[in-house]
Amino acid sequence: MMEERTVEMNFDGLVGPTHGYAGLSYGNPAAMRHEGSMSNPREALRQGLDKMKLCADLGIPQGVLPPRERPYLPVLRRLGFQGSDEDILRQAAAQDPVLLAASASASSMWAANAATVSPSADTDDGRVHFTPANLTTQFHRSLETVSTAEALRLIFPSPEYFVHHPPLPSGPHFSDEGAANHTRLCPSIHEPGLEIFVYGKKAFHSSDALPKKYPARQTMEASNAVARLHGLHADRVLFLKQNPDAVDAGVFHNDVIAVGHENVFLVHEQAFAEGKEAVAKIKRAFEGLAQAPPHVIEIPRERISLETAVETYLFNSQLLTLPDRSLCLLAPKECAEHPAAAHILEELPELGTPIRRIVYVDVRQSMKNGGGPACLRLRVVLRDQERRAVHANIVYSAKLHQRLLKWGDAHYRDRLHPRDLADPALLRESRTALDELTDILELGPFYDFQREPMQSGNGPA
Repeated sequence: MMEERTVEMNFDGLVGPTHGYAGLSYGNPAAMRHEGSMSNPREALRQGLDKMKLCADLGIPQGVLPPRERPYLPVLRRLGFQGSDEDILRQAAAQDPVLLAASASASSMWAANAATVSPSADTDDGRVHFTPANLTTQFHRSLETVSTAEALRLIFPSPEYFVHHPPLPSGPHFSDEGAANHTRLCPSIHEPGLEIFVYGKKAFHSSDALPKKYPARQTMEASNAVARLHGLHADRVLFLKQNPDAVDAGVFHNDVIAVGHENVFLVHEQAFAEGKEAVAKIKRAFEGLAQAPPHVIEIPRERISLETAVETYLFNSQLLTLPDRSLCLLAPKECAEHPAAAHILEELPELGTPIRRIVYVDVRQSMKNGGGPACLRLRVVLRDQERRAVHANIVYSAKLHQRLLKWGDAHYRDRLHPRDLADPALLRESRTALDELTDILELGPFYDFQREPMQSGNGPA
């Protein structure tokens, strides 16, 4: 009888046709800095697909997550804009262009925020658990929640292997940002792991120090709720608080300042409010699971400041297990171009950890909005039988890569300015592209416009 294999699949969010720079994410320095600049959706899609191909070529199983319907006119109708699709775009552009930009955001490309996922090795019932993030702190991101939940149910359909929880209640007390504030460490990928939830504030009756400049997005209450829903064992869960100074430096999610995988944890010394005690807690908790301690690589502020870590997204790299069981760190090209970041990464393979290789990737279109390589993917640990239950047409292959490249070249613009969001032609182009994508991925009528009568005669039937 063959031994069952367990792998970590990376599900990358496909960049949508309305990818742009509207500066919607307060507390995200890159997004705010590039507000109003020209984007290139076609290049952004290609960069995302190239990253997927690079990972697949390294031996990492890949899947794709569909973009959302944007501009999303149903929300504009709910907010009082009336008439045909063209009327609504025109009214929103004239009366509230920021709201129009929010309805058109392609932010679902950053799939690390899609959900929190616990593998079957960690859960009481031995199934993979998903909780879609409610993303309540950012209006444009909160629009993703319902369709994200639906996409996850389509991609992971079997109740025998998968449990889909509804998003947590909306509102400030249970603000949940998904896997961007969640890390799993384990002795090896198939064994029970330590799930680390990182929060920025306590919502009820808290006197804890809070950031002074930017909002703390994740609440402790949300993290606790997800851990309970997933049936995690109390001795294999940690709840750690972000350093408020890090949040004010632009660390809006923990994956901007720390990355963990299997028995390796790379972290900036200023990531957590408790400082070195937080790292000590991680080591103690991990040693309860394994014979050997984890490889914790703590980078001091003297080597790289919080501001430079945010600028280069050094810690928003991906740690990947290669077929020979060594680890590869996939970092943004911006790190190679910054002396301090490059020097740190060049040293990693010499530290005696499983990290043996550094690979750089160009995701500049995403980076200009504050999303590095790790932001673009949702990690899902799957046993063989669970992997076979995944919707087959979203699994990455060389054939799918070529189909998606051809699809993007046919439907995506190579220049997009925020003022173009009011163009009815962009709405038609986006709907035509997404309509074709559902055929490619065999998702059925996933989008609202495919299920509802059209408000004008200018979209696909």
